[in-house]
Amino acid sequence: MKEYNFFAMLDRMKYINRWGLMRPTMRENIAEHSLDTAILAHGLAMIGNIYFGKQLNAERIAVLAIFHDVTEIITGDMPTPVKYFAPEIREAYQQVERYAGEQMVSGLPEQMQEEYRKLLMAEESESENWKYVKAADKLSAYMKCVEERNMGNRDFAQAEKTTRQAVESLGMEEVAYFLKHFLPAYEITLDEQI
Repeated sequence: MKEYNFFAMLDRMKYINRWGLMRPTMRENIAEHSLDTAILAHGLAMIGNIYFGKQLNAERIAVLAIFHDVTEIITGDMPTPVKYFAPEIREAYQQVERYAGEQMVSGLPEQMQEEYRKLLMAEESESENWKYVKAADKLSAYMKCVEERNMGNRDFAQAEKTTRQAVESLGMEEVAYFLKHFLPAYEITLDEQI
């Protein structure tokens, strides 16, 4: 009987730390980040459906977000400034990500591979769904910066500014709604929230 390593590899998400060039007050791994991103992606889709008349599949978007950084189990977390330093680096890293995705998928029975390939690798047919995942990914990074600032960590000051600009530049009404109605609660204490 053949054994497969896909799910055992997924379990390793908890070992891949984010923010490698920074000095966070609290470490964040890609498993934690993926959950945050999935929650935010689902929320953005729900905001789109409820307030802006869209017909998004919030559950599908959340599942894509759960798997959005799985290739980093193999590649590690490449810091954004490095990843986008030059087009050649970004292109090469995309090839590495594709290879890592195929490596992950190969750890499944053949009958399951195609369905998981659709989760690990962005397909043109799901570009609208991936737009929400990417927005949630940026929002998650921004909220990490806010959290670090609230802890007195100035090491994230510039990252907070550039990430906020990146979030706003998305031009998504769902993101603008989230920033206006949900983000302020990240600035207050638990006692103030209750």
